[in-house]
Amino acid sequence: MNQFRKSSLISIIGSGLGGLSAAIRLAVAGHNVHIYEKNSTPGGKARSIRIGGFRFDSGPSLLTMPFVIKELFSSAGENINDHIKINKLDILCKYFYPDGTVLNAYGDVDKFSEEIKNQTTEKKENLLRYLAYCKKIYDLTSDIFLFRDLYSLKTFTNVKALKTLFMAGSIDPFRTMNKANRSFFTDERIIQLFNRYATYNGSDPYHCPATLNIISHVEYTLGGYYVSGGMIKLTDALYDLAEKKGVKFHFNSPVDEIVIEGNTVKGIKVKGEFKESEKVISNADVYNTYNKLVKGRKSKAAKKYTALEPSSSALVFYWGVRINSENLEAHNILFSGDYKKEFEELFQKKVLPEDPTIYIYISKKFSPGDAPEGEENWFVMINAPNGNYEFGIRNYELIKKTIINKIEKLTGYEISDRIVCEKVMTPRDIEDQTGSFGGSIYGISSNNRKAAFLRQPNRSKHYMGLYFCGGSAHPGGGIPLVLLSGKLCAEAIEKSESSA
Repeated sequence: MNQFRKSSLISIIGSGLGGLSAAIRLAVAGHNVHIYEKNSTPGGKARSIRIGGFRFDSGPSLLTMPFVIKELFSSAGENINDHIKINKLDILCKYFYPDGTVLNAYGDVDKFSEEIKNQTTEKKENLLRYLAYCKKIYDLTSDIFLFRDLYSLKTFTNVKALKTLFMAGSIDPFRTMNKANRSFFTDERIIQLFNRYATYNGSDPYHCPATLNIISHVEYTLGGYYVSGGMIKLTDALYDLAEKKGVKFHFNSPVDEIVIEGNTVKGIKVKGEFKESEKVISNADVYNTYNKLVKGRKSKAAKKYTALEPSSSALVFYWGVRINSENLEAHNILFSGDYKKEFEELFQKKVLPEDPTIYIYISKKFSPGDAPEGEENWFVMINAPNGNYEFGIRNYELIKKTIINKIEKLTGYEISDRIVCEKVMTPRDIEDQTGSFGGSIYGISSNNRKAAFLRQPNRSKHYMGLYFCGGSAHPGGGIPLVLLSGKLCAEAIEKSESSA
């Protein structure tokens, strides 16, 4: 950092992982950074819930691309091993199908290909060929779409970017994920397994571009991981690091307004009190930022984000269960019998699926302290439509019954009389607690092939001094991408400072 350069007073709205990432980098660069968080704890969607003797990660559960986290700690002069322990999963996920098939998705590709050969009609070489295709998409796109400012001309004026532009067809933007996956596999169970990765950014595999098959490379080739003690340990480590570097936190401090004069940010209002700021970073949802925090202005940005399709939401049951589930892994999927119908219900009909795919995450499998002896903490989630809150208490009981019956049918575990405590997280709860529009988990969906270019840039084009990070901004949702959004946001501020 240029020692003669003036440091800025920077306010960050929200302490999600993106905001923490930006705050750490900017504080290390010498800026005066304040984070305003409406909740009493940091983390946004990556927080912790306690019910009696049970602890649950509130949202994210699987870690990929750990090198992104290591680089963040390294940028702050810290060794990640002094803060958290990251471990590779042997089994990424255990899949249960309505026909009785049970499939272990091993982190070792050779073991996984053998499992596919033994449990399905698919040929193992098809998996290897498919993952090579996914790797090619990653190699061509990651530098542009993940690690750089997508909206900067400089990003496209290097040899690697030009190669990507000349090989645009190789990133498969014109086929849907489902169509591409069907070109590699013939067994419907394997097609469904890889179609599932559209949900990693809240999208529909029957509409989103096949470019998103990059996700399969990230999980199977780069690997899936867990954090000892649960994902909350990552939040805690970043919070502690931010404090160590001088970031000031203000909890229970909801931001009412981003104050703008002309087209220049002047600060924020917190509980009616003006806080001067030279730069403001919104780690809140882009839609709500433009429509609720930027007062009295009907900008093109607000109009654009109102028109874009949000990602899906979720309905989560946090259950303390009196059980030792030897036949379940930390991550488990119980597939629906008609996947296409499930996504039609989510995105076209905007209703809860009649036969939902169920995700069960049990952190006690690697974190014994998360539940009492002889019991487990089950995070049970189904995909839910964005913004549809008309479920009602009676319907929740029906949904709960559907889920419990399906768990018993596909896994053999009868848990209805073994649930000792419960908390429910609805799409409305997600919106209330995290500010995500309609409870959308990942901002906009990727059901439009242009979605990658429609995400909010990390630097606002409309208001000088306003920046964005988090799952609804570039490059997107999920832990590594959210952390990268904070990095790109900090780099944009540093670039603006150096050119001032």
